[in-house]
Amino acid sequence: MKRIFFLSLLLLGAIGVAHAEKADSEKPTLIDSDTLTYDDVKQVNVATGNVVLTRGTLIMKADRVVVTTDPSGYQFATLYAAPGKLATFKQKRDGGPDLWIDGHAERIEYDGKTEITKLFSKAQMRRLQGDKPTDEVNGEFISYDSRTEFYSVNNTVNGVSQPGAGRIRAVIQPRPKAAP
Repeated sequence: MKRIFFLSLLLLGAIGVAHAEKADSEKPTLIDSDTLTYDDVKQVNVATGNVVLTRGTLIMKADRVVVTTDPSGYQFATLYAAPGKLATFKQKRDGGPDLWIDGHAERIEYDGKTEITKLFSKAQMRRLQGDKPTDEVNGEFISYDSRTEFYSVNNTVNGVSQPGAGRIRAVIQPRPKAAP
């Protein structure tokens, strides 16, 4: 019964009070890549080849990244992994000196307006203290709201069950008890 309760807390995002680094939303987006095209009229950047996108403490890596900017100035990034590889992201969380969230998937979509990250196919997210994982979730699709630390994990994408996706797995580490 305790396991079901704790799993529910994790999947509902109720564990922990740390949020993504607030200052990241005010930082410029830096893109390092082998090639880059920029369409100023459409506000679309396409970077390919060992792409590293950095925005404050947010670091995203992929083979190809498409960044669009809406008329209000919000940026949206879609990361595509190379065949047989995974796109990755890592971001510092508020609430402590060495708290992080990281994840990987074949495709990652990041919405700079809502600060929601969606991971598609072979998705995994981990909460870290330093380099040590504290919690981990795996599924075919993960939606993560960095403002509220809300996770949604399932094995369907846009309502379509993914063949061979199997079950969702979550690993929840015990929390240290507070000193009396």
